[in-house]
Amino acid sequence: MKKILVTGSSGLIGSEVCEWFGKKGWAVHGIDNNQRAVFFGTAGDTRWNQQRLQQTLPGFTHHEIDIRHRDALGALVASIQPDAIVHAAAQPSHDKAAQIPFDDFDTNAVGTLNLLEAARRHVPEAPFVHMSTNKVYGDRPNDIALVETDTRWDYADAAFAHGIPESLSIDQCKHSLFGAGKVAADVLVQEYGRYFGMPTVCLRGGCLTGPNHSGVELHGFLSFLVRCNVEGREYQINGYKGKQVRDNIHSADVAAFIEAFIAAPRSGEVYNLGGGKANTCSILEAFDLVANITGKPMRYRYLEQHREGDHICYYSDLRKIRSHYPGWDITISLEECFRQIVERMMH
Repeated sequence: MKKILVTGSSGLIGSEVCEWFGKKGWAVHGIDNNQRAVFFGTAGDTRWNQQRLQQTLPGFTHHEIDIRHRDALGALVASIQPDAIVHAAAQPSHDKAAQIPFDDFDTNAVGTLNLLEAARRHVPEAPFVHMSTNKVYGDRPNDIALVETDTRWDYADAAFAHGIPESLSIDQCKHSLFGAGKVAADVLVQEYGRYFGMPTVCLRGGCLTGPNHSGVELHGFLSFLVRCNVEGREYQINGYKGKQVRDNIHSADVAAFIEAFIAAPRSGEVYNLGGGKANTCSILEAFDLVANITGKPMRYRYLEQHREGDHICYYSDLRKIRSHYPGWDITISLEECFRQIVERMMH
């Protein structure tokens, strides 16, 4: 039986990957210590997801390990000898990172190095999938000329008609401390592929979403927005007239790509992995989408000040990832993402 090791296994992507491979007969080893509850309080607690996996997924083993603990992590990788590694554990908020810079960097950058080195020493042939982020581009996308419509910003430059490509510079721009730590992790993952020849990939995610997200104000855009609507809470828009745009990808489509990569790995590769242009929405458009499902108008207030290093418009150019893996594509629409999140929160 093949074995997969998943860090951040109680989180949105980690839990989806655990289920995806568990249902295909893999032995699944999850690493998670509920650090999200430490970062975000009870609203970010993921124990419910851990318990759900333990109760519903045969062959799932939970490991209560902090990825910052190098020796414990190395010993676990040595004992399991996984056939594949998916690294989804992270401190995920660029706002929070400024409050806890050491915790952020030690988790996101050093934790990634700890796992890479454990893999190199014990299972160098195992495909290594790293969940990176579009924040590695910093606010560089904000330099692209934009056009404003009634409900959104969009790219005015035809060179970006398909979205942001992997060739966009990550240099000489503002990243937030979160983004800087994730850049360090991203480059390390590439380097272990290029320097040591390991099968590694960085997936620079757009807005990753789905019904199993413990969304909070500082992280989990769609999940938190839907929660505010369902519970009648006020949502705060931070700048850009509420017209800032993101592409949204369901966690199942992320897991499907990870399977495709593990089946045919490459070394030191980088892909922008989001919903693409078809799955984009602005905050204002998201308000309408959720209201159409729940029948509840969105309560919100507007703050002129935007978040530091935030993107005005970002969506992923999927042409490279589709050309390398033509058997994979987005299968879950934006509307279906909303419907599933609403359904989860109403029950």
